[in-house]
Amino acid sequence: MRTVRTIMRWCLAIGFWTMVVSALWVALLGIVDPPVTWTMISQSLEQEEFRRSTVGLEEISRSLPLAVIASEDQRFFHHFGFEWERIRKAMEFNERKKGKRVRGASTISQQTAKNVFLWSGRNFLRKGLEVWFTLLIEALWTKERILEVYLNVAEMGKGVFGAEAAAQLCFDRPAGKLTGPQAALITATLPAPRRFSCSRPSGYLRGRQQWVLRQMRNIGDQMVPEVRERIRLKIERERARPKE
Repeated sequence: MRTVRTIMRWCLAIGFWTMVVSALWVALLGIVDPPVTWTMISQSLEQEEFRRSTVGLEEISRSLPLAVIASEDQRFFHHFGFEWERIRKAMEFNERKKGKRVRGASTISQQTAKNVFLWSGRNFLRKGLEVWFTLLIEALWTKERILEVYLNVAEMGKGVFGAEAAAQLCFDRPAGKLTGPQAALITATLPAPRRFSCSRPSGYLRGRQQWVLRQMRNIGDQMVPEVRERIRLKIERERARPKE
């Protein structure tokens, strides 16, 4: 029994200090830019060219975060890291399409947690850690900080990381000078940045660009409090509506 109690104490101590250290790590990166990610390391070894630049959110054209929100996570400002309705629908879709391409339901917060703190993979350990780090960044960072980090670490082409690097490569201009269509084209590459290129857009990518632009027009500028409030009220009405 003494051995069992000792093992339990060690496990509890390790679990406690793991949570403390990870929380401190997340808190630090709330004010300090992430130096590197696992994906960046692997791509720097695989690709002939590697581009990465870090800029503040205020140095990025407003069009790009709006395009990313419109495309990736339209309720970004109204959830605490997870969009449960999207997860439910994705699970139902994947259940019907067994053996075929799966549909994801990750929010911008989840993608940021995965990109900054974790490695690639789909095992239960990594997914569990993704949940933990998503909760931490939602608790310790502002939504604007989550957006800023995401836009600086997201893979936006082969060996291309961050809005500034993508803007320079694709349009030979800084991220702060991106137009709406240019921001939408960069955003269109995000689901498969190693397959799509905003510098050599295919017809399919142009189609996705137009879809992103339509979504941007439909939801409006969520950086404006009045627009955010309108969307919040819409979400509340949808939740109050009886489910069939």
